[in-house]
Amino acid sequence: MNQEENILGSEKIGKLIRKFSVPCILSLLVNSLYNIVDQIFIGQKVGYLGNGATNIIFPIVIICLAIALMFGDGSSAFLSLKLGQKKQNEAGKGVGNGIILSLLISIIICIIGSMFLPQIINVFGCTPDLESYALAYGYIIIKGIPFMIIGTTLNSIIRADGSPKYAMFTMIFGAILNIILDYALMYPLNMGVQGAAIATITSQIITAILNIAYIKRFKSIKFNKSILKLDLKTCKEVVSLGISSFITEMSFVILMAFENNLLSKYGAESEFGAEIPITVLGIVMKISQILNSIIIGIAAGSQPIVGYNYGAQNFERVKKTLKYVLGISVFISTIAFVLFQAIPEKLISIFGSEGEEYVKFACMSFRIYLMLCIFNGVQIPSGIFFQAIGKSIKSVILSLSRQIALLIPAMIILGKLYGIQGVLYAGPVADALAFIIATTLLITEVKALEKKNMVDPILLVDDTSTDNKLSKHTIITISREYGSGGRYIGRLIADKLGIKFYDKDLVTELSKQTGLSEEYIENNEQKRSSFEALNNGYYFSLSNSDELFVKESELIEELAERESCVIIGRCSDFILKDNENVINIFIYSDMENKINRAVKRYGINEKEAEKQIKDIDKKRSNHYKHYTGKQWGETQNYDLCINSDALGVEKSADLICEMIMNR
Repeated sequence: MNQEENILGSEKIGKLIRKFSVPCILSLLVNSLYNIVDQIFIGQKVGYLGNGATNIIFPIVIICLAIALMFGDGSSAFLSLKLGQKKQNEAGKGVGNGIILSLLISIIICIIGSMFLPQIINVFGCTPDLESYALAYGYIIIKGIPFMIIGTTLNSIIRADGSPKYAMFTMIFGAILNIILDYALMYPLNMGVQGAAIATITSQIITAILNIAYIKRFKSIKFNKSILKLDLKTCKEVVSLGISSFITEMSFVILMAFENNLLSKYGAESEFGAEIPITVLGIVMKISQILNSIIIGIAAGSQPIVGYNYGAQNFERVKKTLKYVLGISVFISTIAFVLFQAIPEKLISIFGSEGEEYVKFACMSFRIYLMLCIFNGVQIPSGIFFQAIGKSIKSVILSLSRQIALLIPAMIILGKLYGIQGVLYAGPVADALAFIIATTLLITEVKALEKKNMVDPILLVDDTSTDNKLSKHTIITISREYGSGGRYIGRLIADKLGIKFYDKDLVTELSKQTGLSEEYIENNEQKRSSFEALNNGYYFSLSNSDELFVKESELIEELAERESCVIIGRCSDFILKDNENVINIFIYSDMENKINRAVKRYGINEKEAEKQIKDIDKKRSNHYKHYTGKQWGETQNYDLCINSDALGVEKSADLICEMIMNR
């Protein structure tokens, strides 16, 4: 184990969370403050119509952020993954492709936005009174999109390259510059919303330039023209690794589109008109995002602690960390709740002084829409907790349930029944339902942890003879369909050739090196569900599965260099593809025979056996495709593909041994 892994299992939890959380909180707060500062100056100098216009443009900004994070986080994860596999050239290619993709897409968005901005703002609920402000602000913001996307993409990559302080410096510098320029352009120069937009894009341009300047200082890769050549396979991998960030941000865009249109419709039917609700609720949501940024940062800081100790089966420490995070998060959200309920008029006054209806709706919005914001202290950390322990489906449910599955339907239904107040009450309804889902899943998981604490892990070690009959150093990799008898064939080959056999032994060795339990490794390796792409770490670049694959790859390469052996699965054929002493075998079988073997070996019925075979083979295929970019089981990936039904497992092993001896 390395030093960081040691402290994850032993250091005080509070100290660890502070270490990991502070950079994340600062990063998220800086992003939140960019738009809030604009709104403060616009509200004070232009008025609420100017602020309403920025809320109409805000979804466009979030779309650009979603794209930037997809390429940035995707490139960062790709970089970490390939460096872990000792493949520096491929790592560089991922970074280069991420940068080029962000440049190309940002230019396309800039062109489309410039051509169709009036139509786009109508989709996001723009009213006639807001249109002139929105267009004046939006056309300038669109010109800065390439710099915003490239700067954000590079910021993620710089963090992954081992320079988080530089990445933080450029973000904070840009935010401070934005504040200075907002004041200069809107007060002495009296440039209105155009001034705020110019301040924003100028800050983004400077940030992008600072991040581009870092390219020459990359520590982990050599930056040259060759890595900038687009490669379809690499692009797909980068996008796959970053899709989680994209979906998270785009869910917010969908929410804002529905929300603005509903506020416009029902606001026009109320005493407040259409513009006040759009302006005010946009501000309220951005203020609540400050609360969410702090909670997300705290929970993200606990990710490596929870993930490591869950893997090491130190479940008491997992529960203690969860309790610590929930306690702090609920405390902070309680303070926010008190402020939202007690002084909403003072909070909204920061964004300018308007008429009686404006202040009245602002107080309603804070007190109704954020009525149950305390529950954010449970719901948000729960989603990140399930990410940390590799429970993809539960994490996705909690991440998307409030904004997409609960809040939007609640707004539509309650808005139709109760008008503008119904739209506001959708907030606490969604919060309550999301809280119930989160607590139910958490309680179930904590009870499961308590049961696991009472069970000692069983160590499974495969002993094989080492009376080596091979004349030269040889590694045999065995990929196999579940139930095909491939593992048993591999064991027979190892016995017949007198070489080591690595399957369960790999798990045991990996457990010794990482401190992760064998049970955890067995449950997470070689199995990639359809939801795994949505389960990448929050702020931290690699998911649990990716980190496990990196460590496993290092171990396989070490074993292949050390001795002749048989290695079962784990993408070993791909990991060792540059090793000339490797023979790659794929074992398959008819479904009927696979079912019979599963029924006989595991004592399950035929229907359950078939379902299990299909599920495991699908996950193996997903796992292989994700890490190799190739199709699992395709003949060109192997030196020999053999149907174990044709000769039976014993004779199949004999045939393979004969081929190896004669090669």
